[in-house]
Amino acid sequence: MKIESFIARRYLLSKHKINFISIISFISIAGITIGVAALIVVLSVFNGFGGLVKSYLISFDPHLRIEIVSLEKQKEYQHINDELKKITSVERFSPYVSGKVLAIIEKEMAVVNLKGINILEGEDIYGIKPNLMFGSYFNREGTDLPQIVLGLPLADRLQSLVGDTITIISPSGIEQAIISFSLPQMQKFVVAGIYSSNNNEYDANYVFTPLANAQKLLGYSGRIQGFDIRLIDINKSDKVKEILSVKLNPSEYRTYTWFDFHKELYSFMKIERWIAYFLLCLIIAVATFNILGSLSMFVVEKKRDIGILRSLGITENSILRIFMFEGLLIGLIGTVAGSALGYVICYIHLKYNIYPLDPTQYKINSLPLDIQFADFLFITGASMLLSFFASYYPAKRAAKVNPIEAIKWE
Repeated sequence: MKIESFIARRYLLSKHKINFISIISFISIAGITIGVAALIVVLSVFNGFGGLVKSYLISFDPHLRIEIVSLEKQKEYQHINDELKKITSVERFSPYVSGKVLAIIEKEMAVVNLKGINILEGEDIYGIKPNLMFGSYFNREGTDLPQIVLGLPLADRLQSLVGDTITIISPSGIEQAIISFSLPQMQKFVVAGIYSSNNNEYDANYVFTPLANAQKLLGYSGRIQGFDIRLIDINKSDKVKEILSVKLNPSEYRTYTWFDFHKELYSFMKIERWIAYFLLCLIIAVATFNILGSLSMFVVEKKRDIGILRSLGITENSILRIFMFEGLLIGLIGTVAGSALGYVICYIHLKYNIYPLDPTQYKINSLPLDIQFADFLFITGASMLLSFFASYYPAKRAAKVNPIEAIKWE
């Protein structure tokens, strides 16, 4: 094995004059370097954007949600509390109710989602408190009126500030008013706080209030819709979902993970990432075709050397390994150089922000990057695998050279 690798290195790195074959080898190395570096940078950008979107969404989305389908079970939910307390991966959980309501302040109005939460447990489940811009998180002393917290875009649309009073009309109250010819059920709330989470779904559409207030307004007297759950480790969401699916009757309860809430978006980002990976692998594939071409011509050029080596007792397998080593060495040099170049580009951007973005348009001030070790493994693995396949045919051809025919005229 040592003699084969030694000869392969001598063939590739010897100080012979530069010819057409060596130029193709340099082009192969350069192509692999560019392809690997491009893959690392592009996948790091995808990781950065994916992580950014995920962080925005799960800042308010729970890691898990149990939705109670059965009306009877919406009243008898103590056993769910007991089951959740037994699961060590569960950090916090809060019962909730939610529904569409009409919010009115003076001449402004908007249809919003009113969500009632346990304000003590919900402090750690939802990202309201860390993202508060004005006011407070349900000041417990407050005023006599029940309190709400809403997002900045919604507050802007309603032209409301902290301390303003908003009238909320419930759909269940409207139905009852039509039937009994009475006034619809409504409740006045005071704005306790305004948050901004960069999650447009919540910022522009959700209003949060203590659970009891929402239950009364939405007609959930003594009932809840389900539980929002935050885990110690979000990566255990699927495992905890399986545990709950076994313990809870599927006809009465439905369990969702953070991935299920935006499944289409997350799935699209995964597909987009893999498509980019395969397309950019074509750059490496083209470069490895140059390895095939240069090695094929190199076999013709070194036909005499092959014949001499064979006459000295070198086996076909050794000849095969010599040219395989040479092709893999080209691939290895390009792969290592590309990995280093890609990492350096990412590092420079993370340190010096070489591609800034306008935060007023993109909510971030630079192109997000997230370098993951797994990407290096996939990329280097694909590069070396393509180099292996590109080297095999010329090496096989070199091993089949007839030594007598190769040296009979020498």
